[in-house]
Amino acid sequence: MALSVETESHIYRALRTASGAAAHLVALGFTIFVAVLARPGSSLFSWHPVLMSLAFSFLMTEALLVFSPESSLLRSLSRKGRARCHWVLQLLALLCALLGLGLVILHKEQLGKAHLATRHGQAGLLAVLWAGLQCSGGVGLLYPKLLPRWPLAKLKLYHATSGLVGYLLGSTSLLLGMCSLWFTATVTGGAWYLAVLCPVLTSLVIMNQVSNAYLYRKRIQP
Repeated sequence: MALSVETESHIYRALRTASGAAAHLVALGFTIFVAVLARPGSSLFSWHPVLMSLAFSFLMTEALLVFSPESSLLRSLSRKGRARCHWVLQLLALLCALLGLGLVILHKEQLGKAHLATRHGQAGLLAVLWAGLQCSGGVGLLYPKLLPRWPLAKLKLYHATSGLVGYLLGSTSLLLGMCSLWFTATVTGGAWYLAVLCPVLTSLVIMNQVSNAYLYRKRIQP
């Protein structure tokens, strides 16, 4: 027996709500896991994985889910209020990422090691630079009068698409970081595979939520 369109819509929304809730929990859980593993303060390097996971796993995930009609924790706020919260979370993510990048550069300098010698380092640098450009582009959406010749709808589309690319770059950096000697020396077996699934899961949810949030806005706007 075929399901009605209304029933299918309810099921779809319930699945999106459940996947969004899972993304919130996984992003937070993964960040806490890395913090426990790294023991921040035990060494200069220990701050790098903590700050990077905080930036690209937790803060950036929360920043993007702010606009989800089913998964946002700030649905009671106005659109403008959520946009400002998004920008604050993104800015915090960028600051954490820059600090994490600076500390690992200092760590390598102290050890006399080469910089950007691994795929993880290269992906991480690209993700941080992309995040910086993304935050700069967000200023144009907060203050659209700065870009009067650009239609606001197109700016939002370009910003959302670019933000999704930046999020995937950050997730890729996290995945490559879990292939490093530091991580694999401590996390092995099933625990390693579970850790790898965390950024994969959040990336899949974010891709779905961001694309549907944009379609939702298109549908409700006159």
